[in-house]
Amino acid sequence: MTVEQWESVRAALPEAGGRFADLLTGVPDPHQRSLGEWSIAETAAHVGMIALMYTAMIRGDGGPLPLPGLADPIDAVSVDSIAGLNALALELYPERNPLRLAERLRADIAEVLVVSADLDPGKPVWWLGGSRVPVAGVLAHLVNELLIHGLDIARAAGQPWRIPARLEAMFVELFLFGMVSGGTGHLLDDATPSPRRIAVEFRSAYTRPAVLALQHGQLRLEKPDGTADVRLRFDPAVLVPMMFGRISKLRAVLLGGVRIGGPRPWLLPEFLRTVRMP
Repeated sequence: MTVEQWESVRAALPEAGGRFADLLTGVPDPHQRSLGEWSIAETAAHVGMIALMYTAMIRGDGGPLPLPGLADPIDAVSVDSIAGLNALALELYPERNPLRLAERLRADIAEVLVVSADLDPGKPVWWLGGSRVPVAGVLAHLVNELLIHGLDIARAAGQPWRIPARLEAMFVELFLFGMVSGGTGHLLDDATPSPRRIAVEFRSAYTRPAVLALQHGQLRLEKPDGTADVRLRFDPAVLVPMMFGRISKLRAVLLGGVRIGGPRPWLLPEFLRTVRMP
């Protein structure tokens, strides 16, 4: 974790949050469906709930959460069961007015920045499924939520939405790699573990090269040594939306945003069946 990375992710949060709030206040119909069964207002409430929860979770001191009743479900959740957690959280966060949601989001982002200002950005804090994510990674996760769900709302509203590669690079480096370093907890427990070791090297113009090695359902972060089974060269603005299902794998490859190489590229689908985003 560098000073530059910490300053960048702290600057990225109000940047992405401001764009999201501005988008939300301009939607013509907040009841328009935007993500599965969720309306635009429900999608925005989901993001607002996360920002509110992070005002407490970012401290990592075990203090009470602003939405009582979520601590145990958060601790027990896995990637495959997160839909139930999201549904419960939406019930506990009932605001659906776009203007009030935008106002609350701006206020909660400001609070996250205040609360985290004097924290060690590399300090691991409790996150979903008992995983541990560095403070800077939690901020990067919220930036990504704003970008990905901003895309959902913009598509539903017929408005343009840009996802900057430099911001999504923070999700990869600070959140994803940071969580793997700290421990993924129960998040991947529902996947069928394979005894085969699969190592995937990640390289982009925006991140330091790194390897994620999967074996027996466990992930390790390693330095590249030339022995990876699969090598991914990627544009973060394509790879991350692909991981969240906003861009198809075929389109990501055709766009040139994800290039697959290495001696055993056929192992990538098996890797992605376990290492997946909710």
